[in-house]
Amino acid sequence: MSQSPVELKGSSFTLSVVHLHHSEPDVIREALTEKVKQAPAFLQNAPVVLNVATLEPGADWLALQRAVSEAGLRVVGVSGYQGDEQKQAIQSAGLPLLTEGKSPKASKAAAAAPIQPPLAKTQIIDKPIRTGQQIYARNSDLIVVSHVSAGAELIADGNIHVYGTMRGRALAGASGDSGCQIFCTQLAAELVSIAGQYWLSDRIPKEFYERSARLFLKSNILTIEPLN
Repeated sequence: MSQSPVELKGSSFTLSVVHLHHSEPDVIREALTEKVKQAPAFLQNAPVVLNVATLEPGADWLALQRAVSEAGLRVVGVSGYQGDEQKQAIQSAGLPLLTEGKSPKASKAAAAAPIQPPLAKTQIIDKPIRTGQQIYARNSDLIVVSHVSAGAELIADGNIHVYGTMRGRALAGASGDSGCQIFCTQLAAELVSIAGQYWLSDRIPKEFYERSARLFLKSNILTIEPLN
């Protein structure tokens, strides 16, 4: 029997979520364009999910999708919709409906949470990470005992440690583990992210820029402290 031309398999991807707090397309376009300009290597043509939990019914979904696309992002779905009317309007615009993970409050009431896969042996890199390089530590921590250039990317399902100047992008907890952290001896990153919560370079407090720092999530909010 000949092999089928297509094959469906389950998988998981880390997507950025854009929380919309305004339904005017021009306002959204301008705000997102500015964000993309701050980190084009990370955000240009990036797939995103629109969270519309705070929007009132009656938004022009086609216009909003067009505004997001014109800003340089690609909408792959909409989450946070409220009620059948809003749900039908989104579907009529041809946008897929997605359901985000349960909130911490809901998770406590749920049955046992899925068990995270055990972390593998820590991945250690002792050479500089150059512009354009991407290092992914699957199911493990990542330690870089050197410098990370602008335009380089570190991704780990566990923690990330950089014992050198960190100028690229660091994404810890890529599989969704909110308990992961980022440790840098000299933080000058283009982007830092833990379990999907991220800061671009302009969000890093000035007192921590090019200093040693530790980043982690506190109540699902990205937080930074000195690395003692």
